[in-house]
Amino acid sequence: MKALWFSVLPCLFLLLACLALAEEGLEFPSFDGKDRVIDINDRNYKKALKRYDMLCLLYHEPLSSNKELQKQYQMTELVLELAAQVLEDKDIGFGMVDSQDDSKVAKKLGLEEEGSVYIFKNERVIEFDGELSADTLVEFLLDLLEDPVELISNALELRAFDRMEEETRLIGYFKGEDSEYFRAFQEAAEHFQPYIKFFGTFDKGVAKELTLKMNEVDFYEPFMDEPVTIPGKPHSEEDIVEFVTAHRRPTLRKLRAEDMFETWEDDMEGIHIVAFAEEEDPDGFEFLEILKEVARDNTNNPDLSIVWIDPDDFPLLTTYWEKTFKVDLFKPQIGVVNVTDADSVWLSMPDDEDLPSAEELEDWIEDVLSGKVNTEDDDEDVIAVADDDDDDDDIDDFDDEDDEDEEEDVDN
Repeated sequence: MKALWFSVLPCLFLLLACLALAEEGLEFPSFDGKDRVIDINDRNYKKALKRYDMLCLLYHEPLSSNKELQKQYQMTELVLELAAQVLEDKDIGFGMVDSQDDSKVAKKLGLEEEGSVYIFKNERVIEFDGELSADTLVEFLLDLLEDPVELISNALELRAFDRMEEETRLIGYFKGEDSEYFRAFQEAAEHFQPYIKFFGTFDKGVAKELTLKMNEVDFYEPFMDEPVTIPGKPHSEEDIVEFVTAHRRPTLRKLRAEDMFETWEDDMEGIHIVAFAEEEDPDGFEFLEILKEVARDNTNNPDLSIVWIDPDDFPLLTTYWEKTFKVDLFKPQIGVVNVTDADSVWLSMPDDEDLPSAEELEDWIEDVLSGKVNTEDDDEDVIAVADDDDDDDDIDDFDDEDDEDEEEDVDN
C-alpha cells in the first residue's frame, strides 16, 4: 500500500467505511448490485477516456489466491461501485487496471503505483492521495468538477473564507474574468486542484478588506494569522506555480482523509513530528493553541512541519498506533515518528494538567531538529520536558521498565 502505517488494517478500514456509508441512508444508498466499474484493458481504454468527462481508475496488483487479500480486493471494488452509483449522473467513469494483465495499458496511461487511484480530466492526470472510502472519494471528485477558482463577491462569502484556517489557500484581486492575469491564476489553480484552494475577487470592497491591490495574490498558510503576498505582480502561471510549490509544506497541518497519503509521504528525511489533540476536548484544544503559537513563531523555518492528528477523525488508526507505541494518543501528545520502521519517541506529558508551554515545546522541537531527540534510541520511547533551570543540553529520560515489551514489529 501507499504508506507503512496505513497498510496494516486496510480490509477492516474499508469494511468500516462501507458499513458507515450504508447506514447514512439518504446521503449514501446501499449498493444496488449493478456493476458500473469497468475492467480497463487495451481494447477499451481509449473509448473510456473519450466517453467520460472524468475517468477514475484504480491501479491494483493481480488478484491473489489468499482469501484475506481477496476480501480486501472485493471491499476496494465495493468502494468504487458505491462511488460510481452515487455519481452516476455526473458523467464520471470508474475502472480498474490490473498491473499484470493490463501492464501495457498502465504504461500508456502512466500508472505507476499499485493501490493508487488516478483521475483523468481533460489533459490532466490527478492522483487521489486520500482515504479509499466512498464518501471521501466522492467528495474529492465533486471538488474536481468545480471551477478551479472560487469567486468571492460579498461579505458573507468573505467570512466563510476567513474561517478556513485549516486550509492552504490563495486569493487574488483582478479586474475581471477577461483579465489575462486572472486566466493565468486559473491555469495555476488547475495544477493544485483540489488539494489547494484558489479564490479570486473582482470586488473592490472585498479587496479592500483583504488589503489586496489589483493583480496581487496572497498565500495563506494553515493556522497563520497573516498571509504572505506573492512578490512581484502581475504574475504569470509559472510564477504562481513556482511559489506554491516552494511554500506548500505548512509549518502546522491537519491530517485529513482527502489527502492523508500525500501528507504522510511528505516526510522530512523519513521523519514526521506528529501531534495528537482532540479539538473538542478542553485539554486538546489548549494543546492545539500551543501548537499554533509555536508554528506561528517558527513559520519561516523550512525544516519544521508538524502533522496534527485529531483522534476523533481517525479512531481506528489512533487505536492501532496506541498499541504499537504504548502511548495514550487520545490525550494531547507530540512525538517524532520514523515512517520507515514505525519507531518513535514521545514528549513526556504525564499529567493532563501539565501541558508544556510554548517555550518548552519550542525547546523540545529544536532538540528534535538538531538530532538530540531521535527515534534511534529504542529504549527512550518517551522524553521528558527539560527543566527550565537545567542546561538546554540536558534532557531527562523517562524510565521505562517494560522496554522489551514495547518493541513491536509492524506488518508492511
